[in-house]
Amino acid sequence: MLPNISFVELVWFRSVISLVLTVGYLRSVKIPIWGKPENRKLLYMRGIFGVTALSMFFFTLQKLPLATAITLQYTSPLFTALFAVLFLGEIVRRIQWLWFAVAFSGILVMRGSAEGITWSLFFIGVLSAAFAGAAYTVISKLKNREHPVVVVMYFPLIAIPAMSIFLPSVWQTPVGIEWAYILLMGVSTQFGQVYLTKAYQAADASKVAIFKYLGVIFGLGFDLLIFDIRHSYGVLAGIGLVIFGVIMQVLQKTSK
Repeated sequence: MLPNISFVELVWFRSVISLVLTVGYLRSVKIPIWGKPENRKLLYMRGIFGVTALSMFFFTLQKLPLATAITLQYTSPLFTALFAVLFLGEIVRRIQWLWFAVAFSGILVMRGSAEGITWSLFFIGVLSAAFAGAAYTVISKLKNREHPVVVVMYFPLIAIPAMSIFLPSVWQTPVGIEWAYILLMGVSTQFGQVYLTKAYQAADASKVAIFKYLGVIFGLGFDLLIFDIRHSYGVLAGIGLVIFGVIMQVLQKTSK
């Protein structure tokens, strides 16, 4: 709903709102805002990975229908599971990889069926997912080591100076209702990040990651109700494969 404002500026606004809310909360509950010294390296890594992922995601959001951009970015559970195996020592059963493959095949079907998905946009979307997967893996690594709001705060700490480098060349002052959209964006993503962080700190990274696919359902609904976008049968078939892979993955993960 903000197509005329650069994704750089949107990430900057989102980060400023997040920083104000985060610092205000941490001070109100008297939690040190910088976290524990021994965790700083991981916290900065979380910030760098998260900012890179969100910047690419916001870029694709302005170029593609909402559900398509979300679905591309939501290949992140594949990378989260891979990174969790490599760096956290989590165990993923072989059959789970099969259902991950089914879900990812749905992404490829969408690539072939949806209009406007060039290979460059497809690559940016998947690369965004890879960085998001890395960020979620670091968050899981910080389980029981840092307050989730402290973990969230390191996103705007990295994003604000990084986006400020490019901001003067792309700045466009929002007008009218655009200010309300920006405020809503910042507040809603703040709540999303806090509860997502809590989830990754409460359970295995690979288990939590699969539920991100449900965001596709919301994307489809918003496309239809807000943007009057009707997706082709091929796109819907791809999304169906994604959802099927997720359901089977959940059942396999929770079975004994």
